[in-house]
Formats: sequence, C-alpha cells, structure tokens
Amino acid sequence: MKWIIAILIFSLLIIVHEYGHFLVARLNGVDVEEFSIGFGPRLLSTVSGGVRYSLKALPFGGSCRMRSALEEMEGDMSLPDSIPEGTFESVSYGRRAAILFAGPFFNFLLAFVCAIIVIGVVGYDPAEVLAVAENSPAAEAGLKKGDVITGFMGGHVDIGRDVDTWFVLHDLTKETTVTMTVRRNGETKKLSFRPLVTDRYMLGMTYMPDENAAVIEAVQASSPLAKAGIKANDIITAINGNAMKSGNELASYMKEHPLTEDPVTLTIKRGEEAFATEVTPVLNESVTLGASVNLGRVRTTPIRVVGYSFVEIRYWIGTVLKSLGGMFTGRFTVNDLSGPVGVVDVVGTTYENTKSEGALMTWMNMLNLIILLSANLGVMNLLPIPGIDGGRLLGILISVIRGRPMDVKVEGTIQLVTATLLLALMVYVCYHDIITMLAR
Repeated sequence: MKWIIAILIFSLLIIVHEYGHFLVARLNGVDVEEFSIGFGPRLLSTVSGGVRYSLKALPFGGSCRMRSALEEMEGDMSLPDSIPEGTFESVSYGRRAAILFAGPFFNFLLAFVCAIIVIGVVGYDPAEVLAVAENSPAAEAGLKKGDVITGFMGGHVDIGRDVDTWFVLHDLTKETTVTMTVRRNGETKKLSFRPLVTDRYMLGMTYMPDENAAVIEAVQASSPLAKAGIKANDIITAINGNAMKSGNELASYMKEHPLTEDPVTLTIKRGEEAFATEVTPVLNESVTLGASVNLGRVRTTPIRVVGYSFVEIRYWIGTVLKSLGGMFTGRFTVNDLSGPVGVVDVVGTTYENTKSEGALMTWMNMLNLIILLSANLGVMNLLPIPGIDGGRLLGILISVIRGRPMDVKVEGTIQLVTATLLLALMVYVCYHDIITMLAR
C-alpha cells in the first residue's frame, strides 16, 4: 500500500508540473504533441484534440512535448518568417518564458493549496520561546519564556522552523555570538549572547518534540545509537520499559531522567518490526542555545491561515536554496541528494510510520510531504542548468539581451552534454537510494 500511495503522490507532482506547461502552451497557441506520465515504453495511450496522452512504464517523471520548429526545420531557422505557426519557436520570447515558468509555478501553486489545508487543520508553528535555562547566557541577556523570535542570526523569522533550520545548516560553537530579535508585549528587543556550554551524556539523535510518534529524524555518525544499529525514521516506543507515545513524552522523560553513564534500554519500531536494544550514553560537551523554541502547531484565524501558507512556501523555497548552497560549501554532498526512488521511499516510509496515528494525521503528514516535494521540484526546475526549465529560461534571456536567437547547434550541444551529465547524476543518485534502502 505504501508504494502505491508514494507513486500516486509522486505522479501528482509530475502531472501538476507538466499540466502547467500544457495549459499555458495551449493558451498561447503552441501545439502540444504528447502529454505523458512516466518514461520508457507506453503502457496506455489515447489521442484527443490532436494531443496524445500516454502512461509510460517508468513512473518517475513525465513530459509535455510541444511542437518544435527546430525539429521540423532540422535546425535551419535562418528565416524567422518561415517558422511554422503552432511551434514553440513561433511565439514571442515572453510567451515562451511564460510556458517554461508555468511548470514550476504550478508546483508552487500545488504546495500553496496543500499548505492552506494543513495550516487550516493543524495550524502553524509560532517561533515562541518555550523555556530558557536558568543562569544561562540567554537568560542573562534578557531572553524570557513567551518571547516571540522575529529575527535570528541576521535572518528574518516567521515560524519556529526558521530557527530550527539554522541549526541544520550551521554549526553552533562556543565562539558563536547568538543574535536575535524578539517581540515581547508589543515591544521589539535585540539580544546577543554566547551559547550555553554544558557537559552531558547523549545518545546521538535528533527528534521532534511534538504530539506525533517519537520518530528519530537523524542519527549522529559514530554515536551510541549508530553503533547499536539504530537508524533515522526508527520510532522510539519505550525507554527502560516506560512507554513513549509521542515526541513530547520522550522530551519530558529525558528532562525528568537525564542520561548518565548507565545503559538505557530502548524499544524501537522499524516498519512492522519491533525490538529492544541496550545503549550506553557517552559524555559530550554540548553547545546549545540555552533555550527551546516552539515547533508545535497552533490554530489561527482564516485570514492568517492564508498568510502563513505564503510563509510556508517561502520557508521551503528558502530551505531548498540554502541546502543547495550547502553543496558548494561542503556541508552536504551528492550522497545527501535523493532521486525519484528515494522520494518514493521517503513518502512510503512516512506513511507506514504515521498511519497508526489515524487517518487525519496520516494525510496531514502526506500533505506536508507534498508541500516539501512540490516546492522542491519547482525550485530545482528553475535552476539555470541547460536542458531544464531554468536553463531554457536563461537561454531566452540571453537571446533577448543579444537581440537574436542563440546558435541552434551551440545550444543543442550544450543541452546534449548537460542532459548526459544530469542523466549520469540521476543514475548515481538512484543507485545510492537503492543501496540505502537495501541496507536498512
């Protein structure tokens, strides 16, 4: 079942993207020859209104193939007046750009609609300070419980995840000076302080302290949990025989029973399998903010639901771009990328891990994944890489600046080379996804 749902969600993202191209192409008088879901040989096919609609064997993509003068004229476009009507090249640069941009835009639109549903049902995550450690640098600087963070480390903050994501993309060290802006009783205050440095016993994991199951989001390399074979997406259901029904219960237990050098027994759920394992914490020097920031959801008014839906899309677009930046700084590597196989696996695993929480929460999690993946697909397709929408948009911009079209042979060669490199990257990423799945 999980694979069916995963493939349906992935197919939805592709259909919406390609329909954006299809709709705007038809509105601008460009003929569409084939609208297909999937790659490879056709499984089903029908022709309607001059368009062939196809379902193909490999459900990991799709296409909206428009009529092209480059193909019909075999690359000879020296006489613009002779370009056949109905081809992509027969319309103005502005219309071509609109057609290309429509695919990513429809992905952003899908993400926005899903965000309205999710925020309307479960709310948004205000960046409210939930607690401040006593006698910590944060407390001495004046940070208080109930403060709402509006700025953090030079960046604007709308939701709690803005702060949380900073820690994913950056390392907090003893030398870091934390800067933030908070709103308190209608007043804005600017604070700066050093992180809280403490020695504490740790297992080496991150999880979300919310009402959902205590899912391990990440396991630190070489940590006690990693050595015990615990993996990301495993669910902690009990500690030392004490049942843990949610991330909040796990956080409360850890606060009331700080880890020591003594081993702890964790009960883990992995898919349909459940097992217990003994893990011995290790002593680490911990560098933290010295305060906890809300990541739970609260309901809000209908008008603010719409506003925070825009915030949600802004958050995911920004997160994707910052993560791509991390590829260039070395924080992330190509092994951190996921291809279609990995995406389908994540969707399926999330469904399996959350279906026990009931239909409502399961579909809220599915919609959250659609928001993330659809925004991701929109951003990735707008990157200025030849062969995809962003690269073609860049080509149009260059043609406008030059006052004449790019050389067809040069453009074709660039696209062929880039497409080959992208295909090689996709094959590697899919191979890595499969190896990772088999290793679980």
